[in-house]
Amino acid sequence: MQSDKGIIPLESAIFTFMFNISAFLAAATIYTRYKIVEKKNRTYCFSSPALNLVSFFLGLLGCIGMSIVASFQGLNVTVVHDAGALLAFVCGSIYTLLQSIIFYESCPQWNSLWMCHIRMIISAVCCAAVVLMIVCASLVSTTKLEWDPSEKDYVYHVVSAICEWTVAFSFIFYFLTFIQDFQLSKVLLLRGLHAIMYSSSKWIQKTLVLKFCHRISPCS
Repeated sequence: MQSDKGIIPLESAIFTFMFNISAFLAAATIYTRYKIVEKKNRTYCFSSPALNLVSFFLGLLGCIGMSIVASFQGLNVTVVHDAGALLAFVCGSIYTLLQSIIFYESCPQWNSLWMCHIRMIISAVCCAAVVLMIVCASLVSTTKLEWDPSEKDYVYHVVSAICEWTVAFSFIFYFLTFIQDFQLSKVLLLRGLHAIMYSSSKWIQKTLVLKFCHRISPCS
């Protein structure tokens, strides 16, 4: 499992620190994506605002689950740790699925069709891995660090661990697909700021000219 080494004293501190940072960065990414969709949707009305809002809250719940996993080690507080992992994986996978639907709805104005297909494939793999992970994890009768291949639950443990890593990398690859949208939004933001600055400079120049003309005009 990803968090098996997170219960050893030194590794647990590093694991908790890095996992909480990852949860924070994921939450920041999810919030940024939510605001981008919200702004675009006001202009083009390509998707339901409720769908974007629901996916946003599910994404945040997934981040909270990540923080719970980091804060409560597996062997010490197993129930809380597993609940956090379930929250992170289930909410995270549903978030990717809902975002994929939003991407399709915004195609082709803001996304290419092939990128939408890639995102949906990642979402499908993620959801399938989550289901298989839950099934295999429920069949494991004990939680421990060291496993022997001859044990009866060893296969379930290995399959569950593989699915867990598959889901984790699916989240990473899915977030990487946001780069293009974030870059485009950055360009639009810079253009908007440039337009505002240009308008402000013109207004300041006009104001100064009027003041200057008023000062040099003869008194009536």
